[in-house]
Amino acid sequence: MESVRIRPMREDDLTAAEHVSAVTFLAGDRLTRRVNEPEPEPRSAEASRQWIKRMRFFLSIDPGGCWVAEDSGDVVGFAISQNRGPLWYLATYGVLPDRQGKGVGSRLMDAVLAHAQERPGLFSSTVHPAATRRYRLADFFLYPQMRMVGVVDRSTIPKVSGLHEGGAEDQEWMDRLDHELRGSGHGPDHTFMRKSLRLVVSRASGRHGYVYIDPDQGRPALLAAADPETAQRLLWEALAASRGPTLVNCITSANHWAVDVGLAARLDIGQEGYLALRGMAEPSPYLASGHFL
Repeated sequence: MESVRIRPMREDDLTAAEHVSAVTFLAGDRLTRRVNEPEPEPRSAEASRQWIKRMRFFLSIDPGGCWVAEDSGDVVGFAISQNRGPLWYLATYGVLPDRQGKGVGSRLMDAVLAHAQERPGLFSSTVHPAATRRYRLADFFLYPQMRMVGVVDRSTIPKVSGLHEGGAEDQEWMDRLDHELRGSGHGPDHTFMRKSLRLVVSRASGRHGYVYIDPDQGRPALLAAADPETAQRLLWEALAASRGPTLVNCITSANHWAVDVGLAARLDIGQEGYLALRGMAEPSPYLASGHFL
């Protein structure tokens, strides 16, 4: 693949990168679809706009972590990572299906890992064999993840107290909690997420915690807490906001408190990829976000 050039991402690459992402992840979803699951659908126009919005944010905050693979002027792959203080994370990464297995993905990973500069890091990984092999060779440990799906049995939702709507005034302690759980605060990611997601917090002394709830899908998008009991109350609040089918994902074995809530709500449990970690332990109580980790 000598014709493929790995270069820094520019803002005018975002539309092409989104197309690569949509094609790549749809192909992956179809490949890994379980027999009892519906056929994966192409990404909606609104979801495409949201993807571009998030990636534009990453490009504005830490452009050195954003790279594309280009062949004859066409974007055929991308990798978007971010440094947040002493922590690195990979927000998303993909190579067109017909370009996979030819070294393009490895070269993109080399670029973003060079940006990490040996920082501890994390990202959510698919089960693609070639990709997981590459991650392990880069010294990432792969922690199996679970997901829970279904319609919440509303008769099971307990009365939850001590929670409040969150805001900018909560970010300082939220970043401290992030640092305790994952080694670094989310910083500007919190500011971005507050613009499109509902933030619910627990401010009780010694029982701090927060959850971002997707208002459209009614599901938890990112959750962190000082203790499992607070985490469970926050997750119940998120499930109470659901309308129709919901999803709780990125559940590692260190976060069985979430499994207990999901089973009590009559959700179905299944397996889903890996949380890849380097130089850090499994965050808990913690449910990572797909893009913001």
